[in-house]
Formats: sequence, structure tokens, C-alpha cells
Amino acid sequence: MGKPFKIILSTIAAMILLLIVLACILPFVIDPNDFKPEIAAAVKDKTGRELVLGGELKLSLFPWFGISTEKIALSNAPGFQDRPFATIEESNVTVLLLPLLSKKIEVSRIVLKGLILNLARNKQGIANWDDLTTQPVVPAVAIVDKQDEQPIPTATPVTFTIGGMAIENARINWDDLTTEKHIELKDLNLNTDKFTFDEPAGIAVSMTALEAGSKSIQAIKLNTELTVNEKLDTFALRHSDLQVTSSGENVPGKSLTTALTIADAALDMNQQTAKIYGLQLKSGDVTLTTAEMTGTSIKDKPSFQGPVTVAPFSPAKVLQQLAISLPAMQDANALSKLSANFDLTATADSADLQNLGLTLDDTQIKGAINIKDFAQSIISFNLDIDALDVDRYLSPADKSSKSIASPAVLLAAGLSALPVETLRKLNADGVVSLGKLKVKSLAMQDIHINLSSKNGVVTTQQSVKQFYQGSYSGNLNMDTHGDKPGLAVTEKIDHVQIEPLLKDYKGEAKMSGIVDASAQLQGQGRKADELKASLNGQLSFLFKDGVIKGFNLQKIIDEGKAIIKGSALPSDNKNDQTLFSEMSGTATITNGLIQNNDLAAKSSKLRVDGKGNVNLNSEALDYKIDAKLLDSDAASTEPEQVKGAVAIDIAGTLSNPTYTINIASLLTDKNKAKVEKLIDKLDKKIGPGLGNLLKGLLK
Repeated sequence: MGKPFKIILSTIAAMILLLIVLACILPFVIDPNDFKPEIAAAVKDKTGRELVLGGELKLSLFPWFGISTEKIALSNAPGFQDRPFATIEESNVTVLLLPLLSKKIEVSRIVLKGLILNLARNKQGIANWDDLTTQPVVPAVAIVDKQDEQPIPTATPVTFTIGGMAIENARINWDDLTTEKHIELKDLNLNTDKFTFDEPAGIAVSMTALEAGSKSIQAIKLNTELTVNEKLDTFALRHSDLQVTSSGENVPGKSLTTALTIADAALDMNQQTAKIYGLQLKSGDVTLTTAEMTGTSIKDKPSFQGPVTVAPFSPAKVLQQLAISLPAMQDANALSKLSANFDLTATADSADLQNLGLTLDDTQIKGAINIKDFAQSIISFNLDIDALDVDRYLSPADKSSKSIASPAVLLAAGLSALPVETLRKLNADGVVSLGKLKVKSLAMQDIHINLSSKNGVVTTQQSVKQFYQGSYSGNLNMDTHGDKPGLAVTEKIDHVQIEPLLKDYKGEAKMSGIVDASAQLQGQGRKADELKASLNGQLSFLFKDGVIKGFNLQKIIDEGKAIIKGSALPSDNKNDQTLFSEMSGTATITNGLIQNNDLAAKSSKLRVDGKGNVNLNSEALDYKIDAKLLDSDAASTEPEQVKGAVAIDIAGTLSNPTYTINIASLLTDKNKAKVEKLIDKLDKKIGPGLGNLLKGLLK
């Protein structure tokens, strides 16, 4: 709308100039109405348009010579609607006579009533003002011998003053067939103070804007002081105040006011520069300020540079005002404070934010963001975050029901929350560093994430240097082509202490030790169920110096041996646990089914082997463990001798596993009666129904 705005001003200025000329000339004739045909013919000759002067032309006399008109209409360009390009219902302008003798034009207040301006652009991109702005052909200039040149006397400059101007009840229609947009500016009123070149003049403008198909309207008010030089190439504004109040069904709260104030602004069209001082933009509770903004290449490719500050506000409150409902979060005070400051360089299609300082609640973010192309979503960034507690912003339900989630899985979940079309268009490259991060109650320190997105493929590389006394590294690849995004994840943890990790994650730890693990996984889908059903890959793990708490495998075997020997059962121990020096295994995953065939654990007294599967889709368990007790009395030079064994079947689900223990191989018929007592005891310790099952196995 920049060029249409210039046309609006040019058209109004041309009509005002015509009125001034009429006011200067017509008082010297008896009846100005006699010259209507000549005036219309002159306009036709210069513009090719029809000028209709309806009603009478009325003159005023000494000392103010002027003219009042009734309806004036200027025809539209060929090929456009039949309605006039511009009409004025009434106008009045007067000029002081005596100053004309000294080449001074002093115009009293100009009044235009009922101005209607119809601007349009057809489907070919041709506007109905193009013929009015075509530059005239400059005639050839004859070459003159300098000896024959006569000095041209310097003309006395003409000074120009307008006592003020009023445009009342105007309307501007804008039809753009290239974009199918129709905008109407109605109830347009403009009032100015006395205008003289190089002197400030007060201006007040009000109007209402409507767009076809929109359910909202904008009431616009502007007050400012304008200074213009005689060449019309430098402009200055002071004490500018613009207010836009939007109202309608689709406006949050049905009404929202945005206010822009500028202390001073200067525009130099020759240098193509602009200076803006003391700018403040306020919309609702959000306030943006800049002490100084500089613009360059204003006509060619406008660019603005300057520091920007966003005053503290509550994002939660603003979203509520915008009628955007937020989900419940674990922290009721989350999203209560946001502020920012940065150095901005912006063009029509780019924005570069340097020296960024952003505060979100208790989190400090520093760095830079460069949006190189809005249309193509070309973004680069480098952000340094001191500490972020993601749990504050998660649903309370996530606090009670936690699914196992690694950093790569969390990244995938975050990316999957974005619209697929956004990810396909995203062209991003950046780095995020975090001093501390808390997610799903897991604490991490010294985190680095590298992200790259191009042609619909998002890749990340992430590392955690301090992860429960160990470290983490991984990468993610997300391909957004196709109906369902494809995910590929590679992750590795080294020397991680499992006990504090489980305490943070689950609130209790039934296992301790140091773990090394790796996984290579692939899947498709946007939802967790889709990913589980399509999950394929491999994983491996190695635990060292581990303890399984609440489960004493050796004691179970010892109780079986005691029954066989007829000796007393070992005493109960509240700190039952199983120690192992090492436990390892690998697994393959096929469509969400984890299959492990090589579980191996050992300690100084035990050897454990296991195999089975876990179905991630149903969370069903089907696993078997074989435990063997070593002969601790054997001489160190003798080979290890097996003195007993026990088989444990694990079933149920991940959230509610069940255990079935088989010690039949340790027993004889002679000791079955004693075994019955042991089974009853195990039935009480491990769970109802287990005793009957074991008794059945012994028959």
C-alpha cells in the first residue's frame, strides 16, 4: 500500500492545487462558471481524464479571494470500473490578494468535504493511477553557442503558506485483483494547523479501516507535528501518536488497542536515510521501545537498525487476553515473566537480532538469531541458556506417569509437536548451549545441541558432559517427507550412576551401579503409539558393581538348600538385595518388540543368564532368568562347582511385573514336606497364588 498511499497524497494535492489556481485567477473574471469547459478541456488534455465540475463555482472577494465548489468528479482510467477515480462533494479555498503581488501565496484554510477516492489494480498488475504518474517525454534541446547565450535572470522564489486544511468524511476504496483484497477506509477526517515550508504543522487524522471478509474493524487515530522542506524531499515528525483499536468477533476480548508513539523522526529522501528517536510500541500488556532507530536505502531496499527493549510482561496473561487457552502446568507461576533486549537489523524480508538478552521466568537466554528470509524460513541462531526447568511447563499428568525418555526422544517429541508443513519449509542452522537442564526430573549439566534443517530433513547432535557422574551423546534424524515423519536415533551413555538417576526419575531406586549403554533406533509416526509399533533397532548395555534392591537371589537358593539339608532357614533381612560385579546384554527391536537372548550377570557367588522379550506396544513381559550358585568352599585351584540353581519366570507388564520362582530341581521326595513350609512362606512374601503354583510344579 506504499505506492497507493503516495497516490492518495498526490491526488489530494493535485485537487488542492487546482482549487488554489482557481482561487487566484477566477476572482478577476465576472462569472467563473463560464470557464468550466476550458478547465475540463485542460484536464482532459493533460491527463486524458474527464473532469466534471457539478453545481456552481462561487467566488469570494477582497481581502481573501477564493472559490467554493460543489461536486467535482475525475473519471477513472480506461479498463476499470465506471465509477469515478475521485469525487469531492464540496470544497472551499481562499487566497490573500496583496501577497500575490510579491510572489507570496497565502492560502486560508482549505476544506474538502465528501472526498471519495477509488484505487484499483487489475489482474495484470496495472493500477488505475499508472497513467497519471507516467513521466512526460522531455523535448530535445537545441545546442546553443555559448557566445550567443544570454544570462538568465534569477527568479524570485515563491513562498507558500496554508492557514490549515480540513478533509471531512472522506472514503478511500482499495481493490487489488492480484491478491483479491478489498480494503475500505471510511469516516476519514484530517485537520492541520497553519502550514509553511520548514515550519512544524500539527496534524490530526482519524479513520476506520475494513477489509472484505474480515470480522474485525480498525479505528485509527494519528496526531503529529510535520515539517516539510520546499523541495519536498525532507520530512520531520515530532510528538507522533498513533492508535489502532481493533474490534470484532475474532479480536481477543472483542477489542484490542495498539499504540505507537515517536518522540522525533526525520526522513531524507535524497540521502535515503531515516532517523527515529524515542519509539514506543504498546499492544495490550506488551511494550516495545527503542531509543534510536536508523534507516538506510529507504527508497531502494529499506533497512532499519537500532537497539530494542521489550519491557517485562506476563506471557500467560497476554495469551489469556488473546483468548488462547493454556494447558495446566506443574508450576502455576510458569510463563509469568518475559522480557528481552537486542540489537535489531531489519528489512522487509529479514530480521537479525544480535546481543540478545531474554528472560523467561527464572531462565536467562543470551545469543543471536538471524532470520535471513521470512518467506523461505532461513534461520540461524546461537543461544546460551543458563538454566531451564522444562518440568515447570509440562502437564501435571506428566509428573505422575513418566515414560522412559532420553534427550533424543525428548527432542523428537518437541519437533513432532510442530506442524509438518512448518518443518518441511524450515531452513535452519544453529547451536543451543545450556548450563543446566531439568526434564522429567532428570538433571543434566553442560548441554550442547546442534540443529540443522534443510529440504524437510531435521538433524541434531546433542551431548551432555555431566549426566549423573557420566556423560551422554546422541544424534537424531527426522525426515518429514511422506505421510508420517521418519525418525532415526543414535544414543550412548558412559559411566552413568544409575541409582541417583532412578531416584530423580522415579522417586526411588531399586538398583545401583555404573552403566554404559548404546542404542540405534528407527521408527515412523507423529504419535507415541505409532512410533512404538514401528520401532526397530539394536541396543546394548553393561552394568558394573551393581545392586538390585528388594530381591535376594542368593537367599532364595540358600533357603532351598537349607530345606534339602534339613537345617534352619536363613533369618529374614530387611535389606534384601542381590549384588553383581557385572551384568551385560544386547537386544534387537522389531516393530516394538524387544528381544534379548544374552543377559549375563555374575558375582563372586552367582552366575545369572537370561533371555526373553518386552512388547512396547502392550508393555507385556515374557522373560526367564537362570541363576546358579557357585561353590564358595572349593579350593581356589579347583574349578567352580555348581551346588544349586533356580529359574525365575518374569511376566505381567512393565508397570506391574510378576515373578514365578522354580526350585524343584533342588528337591527330593524326602524333603517335599519341608518344601511345603517354604512355599507357604514364599507365598506370603512374594504374592498370593504363588504357593499353589509352586505346589503344582512339585507334583
